[in-house]
Amino acid sequence: MSESTGGIDMDEESFGTVKKFAFINRKAPYGTIYALESLEVVLISAAFDQDVSLVFMDDGVYQLKKGQGTKAVGMKNFSPTYRALEGYDIEKLYVEKESLESRGLTEEDLIVDVEVLTAEEMATLMDEQDVVMSF
Repeated sequence: MSESTGGIDMDEESFGTVKKFAFINRKAPYGTIYALESLEVVLISAAFDQDVSLVFMDDGVYQLKKGQGTKAVGMKNFSPTYRALEGYDIEKLYVEKESLESRGLTEEDLIVDVEVLTAEEMATLMDEQDVVMSF
């Protein structure tokens, strides 16, 4: 056992393993802590050099909408943080096409560049991940 690993025996191969993490954002950006908590977990995962994908579907697509005004709900607007993700090597941002369309949004309504995938393509992406977490 090693003190540096919290008492867990780890071989050398364990340290170099990169996992594919997909974080699915399904909730509106304000009114709950889900969106902000997801963003924090994404940044932590990237800090550990993992392969991070960020997915927006259902009301989660609103997290990327331009022009968010948060004064009325008394919360800080954290949406500009999404523009900084590239600096953390988080470049895989996906939005479900059907979620955008059903909410009357287009790619042009979003604050960052994303790859729009159909529900079927999104399912394929999820199958390729080692870890999937939904917020």
